[in-house]
Amino acid sequence: MRSTSAATALAVLFSSVALSVATAGSAAAAPAVLTQPVGLVADGALQRVFVADQDNGRILATDYSGTLVDVNVGFGRPSDLALSDDGLTLYAVLPTTHEIVAVDAATLEVRTRYDLGAGVDPREAAFAGGRLWFSYRTTDESGFFHGNLGVIDPAATDAAAAVALGQLPESVAPYYNAAVLDADPSSPGLLAFHDSGDRAGAINLLDVSGATPQVIAKTDSDRWTLDIDLMPGASQVLWNGYRKLNHAGGAFTEVAGLTETGWHGDVSPGGLIAQAYDRHVNIYKAGSATPVRRFDAGTSSMGEVAWAPDSSRVFALAGNSDNTYTLKAFTGPALSVPTLTVNAPASATRAKQLTVTGKVTANVPFAAGTQLAVTRTDLESPSGKALPTVTVKADGTYSFTDTPPAGGKVKYAVKYAGDAEHAAASASDTVEVSRNSTSLSLNNNGKLYSYGTDVKFTAHLGTTYKNRSVEIWADPFGGDKPNKLIKSGTVNSDGNISAWADMTRDTAVTAVFKGDARYKPKTVKVTAYARVKVSTAVSKHYKTAKIGTKTYYWFHKSTDPLLTTTMTYYPGRQQRFDLQVYYQGTWYSADSQYFPLGTNGKSAVTLEAPGESGIRARMRSVYVNGSSGDTVNSTTYGAWKYLYFSN
Repeated sequence: MRSTSAATALAVLFSSVALSVATAGSAAAAPAVLTQPVGLVADGALQRVFVADQDNGRILATDYSGTLVDVNVGFGRPSDLALSDDGLTLYAVLPTTHEIVAVDAATLEVRTRYDLGAGVDPREAAFAGGRLWFSYRTTDESGFFHGNLGVIDPAATDAAAAVALGQLPESVAPYYNAAVLDADPSSPGLLAFHDSGDRAGAINLLDVSGATPQVIAKTDSDRWTLDIDLMPGASQVLWNGYRKLNHAGGAFTEVAGLTETGWHGDVSPGGLIAQAYDRHVNIYKAGSATPVRRFDAGTSSMGEVAWAPDSSRVFALAGNSDNTYTLKAFTGPALSVPTLTVNAPASATRAKQLTVTGKVTANVPFAAGTQLAVTRTDLESPSGKALPTVTVKADGTYSFTDTPPAGGKVKYAVKYAGDAEHAAASASDTVEVSRNSTSLSLNNNGKLYSYGTDVKFTAHLGTTYKNRSVEIWADPFGGDKPNKLIKSGTVNSDGNISAWADMTRDTAVTAVFKGDARYKPKTVKVTAYARVKVSTAVSKHYKTAKIGTKTYYWFHKSTDPLLTTTMTYYPGRQQRFDLQVYYQGTWYSADSQYFPLGTNGKSAVTLEAPGESGIRARMRSVYVNGSSGDTVNSTTYGAWKYLYFSN
């Protein structure tokens, strides 16, 4: 079963659009982009879907998942596609070259070209009664359009002899626009022929099983037609995707249609209706006016829809926000999708009974005694533990009780397996089940260590249930070094576990107990501090000698001392140079300046000579947390260096 839309109507409604033939379930295959797609048909024999690219003259083939499998070019501006009943031949309608071509559906290679003659402008095609029927339009000398019906007999050995024009019965009202066609394999002799404009007598049902078409039914009022579909097993057509017309008695009369408005539609061999409108595809069962299922297909307007001949899936041209279309395949289209809810208490006490409730509903009723599967997932059963099944009540509600053996987050998952009329459904809810608290401690908080000291950190874990493992992490200050796991293991019989850390920076040390089924997780954090390594070398002195108890570096009064500090390097770090002068028994601050460290950690400062003798001075290098350009170490004072200037 297939249907198409009028090419002229598509040009008005969906001009300048593009189609992405998406690769459903496979990221490796490249999508194809089409502008103004036409002629969506599904082939049950090859399990392929075909669509034409009107602006780029291409025909594309995908598999049933939407993956592009073949493409052929050079078709001008195709206006429609039609498929033979056996699914082996694809017909492409080519108005710009006034022809119809028969294409091998397996290879997309052209088999036969049917020349319709200059001035014959074909529009749509449908395969019925073993022949290909096509609508076309001609233009008279006054510029007026005239629509008609033609036929191609695939059994004819000569392509020219296979074509017959002027097949529209005289009783049919004059046609001025491109006609919309539809046929159905379950009614092999019927052809729906419908003008796409507003004209009386625009909808006609023809019997094409004989030598010439005969009118079975026609309209007696104006109807604007974008899409029409024969209804298998019923004397009805689906008009514009949502209205139904009976055609018994030689005339079309409107009967109750579908509850949702449509643009495009298609009817499966079993009578299922797929309806495209806005951003959705609605599915109706035969005889039902209410959708059994809705697919949210796109982010923009919808294009055509087509059923797989076995009704296993429906294909739709789903519009996107960037004016592209994506070919999507929807499986299980006739299954009602249940709504399943699970309501568990937000919190509960471990080893105490709790009650879980919920409801399952669908627009197709469930059979009496429907059962749901229940699974509990917790710390004791991380892969899930099956609980007894629960039976749904007549109103769709259900409930069950459970006594959770483990604390923490406990998830109750409820699943409906699905049946011949319902898709599977599942839902879950989580309970926070109580757990006891344990103790966890870590030593050395706030202690200050010399640079490079190896420090032992010991964590102590209190009472737990099964888990006796603790992790110890060391996170040195500074963004260039990550938090690092330095020990993970089971505590000893005293509840202790230790790890060593090399204290080259201030370091946050964390002990982590991840909890178990009866005790909560616990984390403790301490901070230990590390000095920098700092030393100063003095040069240009002529001797060293003591003055009192201090050793001094002796300089001639006109010699500039060179003081080279070595300090642990860090990007942007500076040393503070402190200078003091001794006068009448007291040291007085003379200067404090910051000097940058080189990448080798050195900073050389020349002190200007005083030019007179008897001067005593001292200097030191200091790292000041924050003021020295970073905060990764603790403030550290270097040793004083004593200087004496003599003659």
